[in-house]
Amino acid sequence: MKILSAQQLAEADQSTIDKNQITSNDLMEHIAKLIFDRIHQRLQGSPVPIKVFCGIGKNGGDGLALARHMIQHGYHVTTYVTNCSKKRAPEFLYHYDKIKEVSKDWPILLSCKEDFPDLHPQDIIIDAIFGTGINRPIDGWMSDLVHYLNKTPAFKLALDMPSGLYANTPQSIGTPIIQAQHTFSFETPKLSFFLPQTGKFAGTFEVVQIGLDPEYMMKAQPLAQIITPDAAKSMYKPREKFSHKGDYGHVLTMAGSKGKMGAAVLSSGAALNMGAGKVTAYVPEHGNHILQNSLPEVMTISSNGTDFITDFDHDLEDYTLCIGPGLSTGDDVRHAFAKAISQQTQPVVIDADGLNILSDHKEYWKLIPENSILTPHDGELERLIGNWKDDYDRLEKAQKLSTDKDVILVLKGAHTIVVSGKNLYINDTGNPGMATAGSGDVLSGIITGLLAQKYDALTAAVFGVFLHGRAGDIASQTYAHEGLKASIISNFVGAAILDLFRPEQQQQQQ
Repeated sequence: MKILSAQQLAEADQSTIDKNQITSNDLMEHIAKLIFDRIHQRLQGSPVPIKVFCGIGKNGGDGLALARHMIQHGYHVTTYVTNCSKKRAPEFLYHYDKIKEVSKDWPILLSCKEDFPDLHPQDIIIDAIFGTGINRPIDGWMSDLVHYLNKTPAFKLALDMPSGLYANTPQSIGTPIIQAQHTFSFETPKLSFFLPQTGKFAGTFEVVQIGLDPEYMMKAQPLAQIITPDAAKSMYKPREKFSHKGDYGHVLTMAGSKGKMGAAVLSSGAALNMGAGKVTAYVPEHGNHILQNSLPEVMTISSNGTDFITDFDHDLEDYTLCIGPGLSTGDDVRHAFAKAISQQTQPVVIDADGLNILSDHKEYWKLIPENSILTPHDGELERLIGNWKDDYDRLEKAQKLSTDKDVILVLKGAHTIVVSGKNLYINDTGNPGMATAGSGDVLSGIITGLLAQKYDALTAAVFGVFLHGRAGDIASQTYAHEGLKASIISNFVGAAILDLFRPEQQQQQQ
């Protein structure tokens, strides 16, 4: 699914109007009906007080049209208009007149703080004040209104996006923004929904397909793409009946050090769970016993170092390297890291201490094969690209590093983002229970397992991130967020693959 800019969505609206020979009011009426159907399906005529706050632009017109539909169906609706300017959009005026046809109670004008209505916890507040067109912070008494609405414990529902939130541009911390519990996003989600500084304002969200011009949508160059279940399903490679373990690759994990052998266990185990034909762990000498007892399916090679890997010396051929989990960063370790990387011609996966070594020794960049996959969390990313001003600056710097070094970055977080040059792929699987030690080691093993099975590097990163998150989602249904461990997530990778091929209704019940 594409994520488009606010400008592109406005262009898509106009293209839809032109090609279908309809008016903007017709399109808004269509949207209002779609949103009403979603709300009515949930409320089923419940007598809950509904308070719709409308601006005087197009988003306000959407709110007025929705309020009219709800009044017509017997809901207890009070409509408010933020009288913040003399300029009113024609669409707002049209739907303002239309609501008078179904109610003797005209919308209540709000012009200052003294006009703010009483609100109660049982209310449902619908925010239709500002939409994607907003390009400056809310100020004056309107800022007071946002703070007033945010203070109430009433449930807040946003139309298209929470008022005050920009769709795809940075905004200052502390800018007044409606804190919605749920957002109905028209046609596509907005990039801001997926970024840590701004995504919290949208709450949960669902995309309402409003029928924008398919030709425009197909040709539009997206800001980013969301990894959907259908897209993930298309990436999967089924196995041939007469295949053998040699057909599914050999993963070599170079990982672990004294006190951190669990990282080697987790990354190696995840590569196995992802389907790699063989997995060998290259570990310090004391780690051999740990790996053999923890994972009997994994072969081991011991480095000369007792507590740390101090060299890279073996006779393996045709393997896929995962390097870095729990590795440590001492001088002997980094020399072994450089030696291991210099022997590779195919993409490798670099994680954890491998990234820390790389950030401290820029000369090693030239050793990394093109299309290698780096999997930093924010602390490791900061050491690679420096500080960032905001989430958008973070993405731009990551795109530059990806382009300059010809690598793929996996920016781990609540919505992990895969960066390949200028292209962004946003993951929407996963849950807060996955914020646990070792989860990243599992992800690196999953991605390496896919690389070993001859998935191209970008597909391995994107598909691996999706499966990792989906495994966590399925596991959380049994273990809850608090009960998730990295090893549990790893053991649900197979369930995540099976889930791709279940009917959609069964997927939603998971």
